[in-house]
Amino acid sequence: MLPEEFVRRLNDREYINWVKAGRCLVILKEGLLPHTNQLTRAFHGDLLNQSSLLRKPCQTSSCKSKGNKLLSPCRGCTEWQTVILKHHRQPDATVNWDNCSPPSWRTDHWELAKAYMPRGQGKKGANQCDASALLNLINYCDCFRSVDPKLVREVIRYRNELMHSCDLCVKDEWMRRYQTALKSFMQQFSHVSQMTTAAKQIEEMLALDLSIRISDVDQIDSAHLESLQTDSLSQWESKANFISQWEAELLQEKLQELLLDVDDVKTQDTRVKSLGTFLQANRDLGERFSAELRVIEARE
Repeated sequence: MLPEEFVRRLNDREYINWVKAGRCLVILKEGLLPHTNQLTRAFHGDLLNQSSLLRKPCQTSSCKSKGNKLLSPCRGCTEWQTVILKHHRQPDATVNWDNCSPPSWRTDHWELAKAYMPRGQGKKGANQCDASALLNLINYCDCFRSVDPKLVREVIRYRNELMHSCDLCVKDEWMRRYQTALKSFMQQFSHVSQMTTAAKQIEEMLALDLSIRISDVDQIDSAHLESLQTDSLSQWESKANFISQWEAELLQEKLQELLLDVDDVKTQDTRVKSLGTFLQANRDLGERFSAELRVIEARE
């Protein structure tokens, strides 16, 4: 039996737009990851070849990061910091050093990559990052010289608008502009097979009809399910399961980002309260994210 709130959400066109746009970011991430991983690994290797100091083991256990600072870095870690800033397209921008484990810069190319990513990537490996992490890496690290920064920043802008939407809704016109921005950005990777596949999947996702409409029925119970043909029911249940998973993943990312963002307390509080209201109004999601909801309620 599907909760009536779930059926209602899936018949809200602008909410479905929000879910579909978020799913496109997951597809984009999956297409980008192999290429960004490969380029970052090569970049890391080039840096090691250029400097013997960068290859030396960390000289002290006190080389740690806290917030946007490195605490008492050794000579080698200080050199790594200098090199990271040298290859940063905007070295005056905030660098989230607490994403990194400085002693691992010598041996792990992804620890280097995380210096160019948003806050919250500290314990994440390459396979655990999201689209925002990869887009910011491409935007800030100059090893991605072949990518037009304006095009990646445009996708980042749309991604941020999506995640910061208070009502979890986006209009059709926004979706059309979003699709154009994604297409322009992804065309730069036409030589990458995974990105060609991702571009096709995004096009298919944006064309999907995710609504679930059953005339005059607000909630699906066992009697209605029995009245459906077996094949249709199987397809219908599969569709519902996929959509439920997609919206849960998107909401989880939104929740994590909200709880990490402490820069603009007033704006953050508005978004937190709005999301808390949404989860309370949608009991199925409220139960699924009950722990996060308690954290939200404790901050009000």
